[in-house]
Amino acid sequence: MDAEIIEKCLELVAERAGDPAPSVFQRLFAENPEVEALFVRDTAGLVRGEMMAVTLEALLDCATGDSYAVGLVEIERVNHVGLGVAPEVFDTFFRVVMTVFREILGDEWTPAMDAAWRRVLAKFPHALS
Repeated sequence: MDAEIIEKCLELVAERAGDPAPSVFQRLFAENPEVEALFVRDTAGLVRGEMMAVTLEALLDCATGDSYAVGLVEIERVNHVGLGVAPEVFDTFFRVVMTVFREILGDEWTPAMDAAWRRVLAKFPHALS
């Protein structure tokens, strides 16, 4: 059920906003200004796009119960330390995605969507911290 709700949410976001990555990263940089400098060479947004794609794949994986993504996200959390991203900053990304999607959908964001996102994000040990 969560997978269907998350998929519907992703479809609606795509219909309303097209590519949500610019809005997600704008919010991420507003909340964590020090992170923006790490993307100085990503002039075409390819790294941001890849991060967004992996994040959405991870969400869908956890929503379907397969959960390979939990380990992947934990590994990436450690890898990002080597890139200069503090773990507590890395941990904000999933919450930022959910917040931006909720803002994009406005009144179309339902309590069922909110609950599904929170259940899925709870599978990532640090995502809702």
